[in-house]
Amino acid sequence: MSTHMTVTERERFLADTHIGMLSVNHGRGPLLVPIWYAYSPGAEIKVSTPSSSAKLGLIREAGYVGFAVQQEAMPYRFVSVDGPVVGYEPTDPQEYRQWSIRYLGAGRGARFHDLIKDSLAGWVTISIRPDRWRTFDFGKQFT
Repeated sequence: MSTHMTVTERERFLADTHIGMLSVNHGRGPLLVPIWYAYSPGAEIKVSTPSSSAKLGLIREAGYVGFAVQQEAMPYRFVSVDGPVVGYEPTDPQEYRQWSIRYLGAGRGARFHDLIKDSLAGWVTISIRPDRWRTFDFGKQFT
């Protein structure tokens, strides 16, 4: 029995709420950071970061990143992708408000967004096009 996810399974899993792990190579090895993200099946992965961050500079230089999400409880699952960065846009505060609510819940997310919304003027949203996918679904070994 294959433990790989189908296209539908992997896209649905990536669209669920997880903390993403963004990886970008640079001279001392990869930079690997946890990050909030947005994804809809068939679309690009979006992450946001302050324009002054070292992470953004490394991403611009590399132009290509790795990204992974996992389920830490049984059945263990993960989706890992890598691909080119295909867009840089100013972060939309209303879009980031939805991310805050997604990750923190309605009340906390709205309060968090109210605290940071003015700083979002200096943020950049990066779009990543998944090129290569790697998946694993431990639960498929028991079906």
